[in-house]
Amino acid sequence: MPTKTSINPLPTPTRKQRKFLSAVEDEVLYGGAVGGGKSAGLLMFSIARRLLIPNSQGLILRRTYPELEMSHILTSKRWLAPLVKEKMAKYSEQHKRWEFKNGSVLQFGYAERHDDLYRYQSSEYEDICIDEASQFSENDYLFLLSRLRTTKAGVKCFVRLASNPGGIGHIWLKRRFVDVAKNTSYTDSETGLTRRFVSATLDDNPHIDIQNYERRLAAMPKELRRMYRYGDWNVFSGQVFEEFRYDIHVVRPFPIPAWWRRWIANDPGYADHFAWYWFAADDLGNVYLYREYTNEDGERIPYSQQALQVVEMTGEEHIDFVVTGMDAFNPHPETGKSIIDYYREGGIPWGFLEPIHGAGSRKIRSATVHEYLQPVYDENTGRYEAKLRIFGTCSKLIETLPVLAADKTDPEVVAKCGIDHWYDAMSYGLCVWHAEVSKEPPKPKTFIQKDKERLSRRSSDFLKRALMS
Repeated sequence: MPTKTSINPLPTPTRKQRKFLSAVEDEVLYGGAVGGGKSAGLLMFSIARRLLIPNSQGLILRRTYPELEMSHILTSKRWLAPLVKEKMAKYSEQHKRWEFKNGSVLQFGYAERHDDLYRYQSSEYEDICIDEASQFSENDYLFLLSRLRTTKAGVKCFVRLASNPGGIGHIWLKRRFVDVAKNTSYTDSETGLTRRFVSATLDDNPHIDIQNYERRLAAMPKELRRMYRYGDWNVFSGQVFEEFRYDIHVVRPFPIPAWWRRWIANDPGYADHFAWYWFAADDLGNVYLYREYTNEDGERIPYSQQALQVVEMTGEEHIDFVVTGMDAFNPHPETGKSIIDYYREGGIPWGFLEPIHGAGSRKIRSATVHEYLQPVYDENTGRYEAKLRIFGTCSKLIETLPVLAADKTDPEVVAKCGIDHWYDAMSYGLCVWHAEVSKEPPKPKTFIQKDKERLSRRSSDFLKRALMS
């Protein structure tokens, strides 16, 4: 990005940093492996904008002030020393910001809690840079987006982020950027805003001693190596289902054969999230999750209304049974009604089965999912396949399954959390069926087949009579 000063204080960007700096999308995430030059890329972007746009305001944000001081502030003082010498810029220790001769200001900020963000409520910025964005929640991010505005003609507002996988923001960053905008421009159909995810690894930073760094990574658990070395957003420390791979477990939707056995699994919810999944098993015992119904946005939908929707979505399909959470079977002490009663009122005609429950059930459910996710090399297809195949339309399960963490007291169990509803429904459905297969019914004989058999019998009888005469 060019500047209007006679002195360019910025170092020469790497190939990936240039790609990041030249991106024109409204929102850009520069992410992936540790050591990819992400923090430096953010600082380059913000300084260049301040020099290029007179009287502009930019914000670089991190979770804590010590993190800012040891990274962006320290580096900026080194880079901008030539401008300080020429009296073209000065740093205010009191306000933690750079003030440029052209009237621009680069503000450094931090927010350890969501409430800390309100200190920036009355400010407006042409661009906001968030480092280690996975340390921020989606609500934090959406609030910061509202601070982006300008009255300058021809100036566009941008938000730029840098992050590794993991952290509390892992899921929303993966959903918002990684899954839809990897090295491509994505346009949000609702807002019209554009996004891009620029992926970077150690190999993209020539200033790092890769061999030395890899020796340090070798001592880490394998999931951390995958995350830190290659920037794998499908893995992070504490991940339960390390086997999950999008290219193995997610398949394109196709028409389910009518003779495949089908069933439904449900994790009940009203004020909380609920999840419904449709399952089908083929003749080899592979299980397909082919439909998803959930209240991802937290919309409160009565149980009877959910049931009505489930029946409508199912149509004429033959369903063997529905397995649902144990809470659904418990009658309310005052009304005497259970959740299943409301499901019945909504029109669900199929029988309800209890899920696997009791002591050790969470461990058994986790173990069952591991078995279904286990990749196995298929010599016929020349690729790895698994017994669980998830239609790409089951977006909430695909989003949350890879990022479920283990219980701190038992690494073989999925920790109870706010995103386990979709896993619970899926694991109920897998455990109650568990590796049975569907059997294709015998094909009805056509008129031609019957006619051929009749002619064959006549020929045989004629031959017998001829031999006996």
